Amino acid sequence: MKIYPKMNKSNTALLVIDPVNSCAHENCETPEWNIHFTKIRKMLPKLDLFIKEYRQKIGGLVVLTTITPWNKENLTDNINELYTDPAATYYSEDTSGFDEQFHTIKPEPTDLIFTKNTYDTFSDDKLTQELKSRRVQYIIVTGIFTDGCVLASIVSGFSKGFNFIILKDLVETTDSPTRQEIQKLLFEFTFPAMYGKTISSEELLQEPSLVTK
Repeated sequence: MKIYPKMNKSNTALLVIDPVNSCAHENCETPEWNIHFTKIRKMLPKLDLFIKEYRQKIGGLVVLTTITPWNKENLTDNINELYTDPAATYYSEDTSGFDEQFHTIKPEPTDLIFTKNTYDTFSDDKLTQELKSRRVQYIIVTGIFTDGCVLASIVSGFSKGFNFIILKDLVETTDSPTRQEIQKLLFEFTFPAMYGKTISSEELLQEPSLVTK
């Protein structure tokens, strides 16, 4: 049985959200806020292998996102206003470009890369226009953070008419027990009940409408 009856490799894209140092590297952790990325670093090599296998077996479009420098000068007005609350403030002090570099994942020349200055990948109209121009209807989601940019992007993209497949073994959040519990609830209820098919990467690679014979 197909994941979606009308899905095929021509109308499907793989979206890899923010596999960047600021969301994964140990130097970007914030111990005083209990922000650790151990689980993310464990997931990323698996994601890297999956992307390579996806390219080989399916050959569909791969889209990656990174971020602008996460500071007041580059972020959206509503994030800056939110960050006036010290409990929510999360500006980066890095000015070297290290934070925005990809961690573990290595893009290919044929991949599309978009840079965003907010949580939602689909806030960039150029991305939506590019996907629509390529007749993409189905988006396979991977990346970081499940309860942050991944969630925001799925909710926004769904409202723009896209169908989603969320690979539950290839999205991850911080080590925080609270955020891990939120992630579990998203996998078990919110995503499959409201936004898209929530399956494993192994199940995706067995999808007959996608895999090249």
